[in-house]
Amino acid sequence: MNRAWVLFKSHPYISNVVGYTTLFATADLIQQSMMGKAQDKGTVHKLDRVGQDTSNTSVEEFTVAGEAKTDDDSKIRDSEGNKKALEINKTSAPVQHAPQFHSINWAQTARVALVGFCFHANFNYHWLRGLERMFPGGGIRRVSLKVFLDQLFAAPMTISAFYIGLSTLEGAEDPLGDWRSKFWTSYKTGVVYWSTMQAVNFSLIPPVVRTVFVGGVALVWTVFLCHFKQQKSDFLT
Repeated sequence: MNRAWVLFKSHPYISNVVGYTTLFATADLIQQSMMGKAQDKGTVHKLDRVGQDTSNTSVEEFTVAGEAKTDDDSKIRDSEGNKKALEINKTSAPVQHAPQFHSINWAQTARVALVGFCFHANFNYHWLRGLERMFPGGGIRRVSLKVFLDQLFAAPMTISAFYIGLSTLEGAEDPLGDWRSKFWTSYKTGVVYWSTMQAVNFSLIPPVVRTVFVGGVALVWTVFLCHFKQQKSDFLT
């Protein structure tokens, strides 16, 4: 812990920017993992009475099984009986969730890291230092003023850079599409979340580590933004 503190004091820019970028990229990995688990829960396979997977069993196999059963059971003797046996097997088979391995889209994570490094980490480092120089101290009025200015100027810029930057790197036909449809909702949500977090930051956290603290807080926020960006705009209007 002491070594980390010395590192931040001796190399504040590198430590804060690298730390912020790492947390920013980690948020996308968390979001992808959460989405992968959600998709896995939606995948089910039917098992027969002996525990074998019947989700890929062909209709012909059921037909053969139905014909074999007619030798022992005189009640099912025609094709209609085979259909009934098939329906019974389908309805009586227990359902089991089958786990799947969700692959990480590393290209997407790299894009998130690039946007985080090129804009968010550097911007927050200089922005927070500038606020502290203009309005030093941790009194209620100073903290409130810094929080107000942060939400008035920094929040719209960082949200816009996220959506527009990622859309541009993804090669979207309209780089402003996600920004137009999702900016306002993101901003309103962020005002509640970031006002509280920045109040803690400006009042309790030493200036030398404020950028990496913002990166830690942004971990949760970026998970939300990454997830929100993957949603289709049609469901958000």
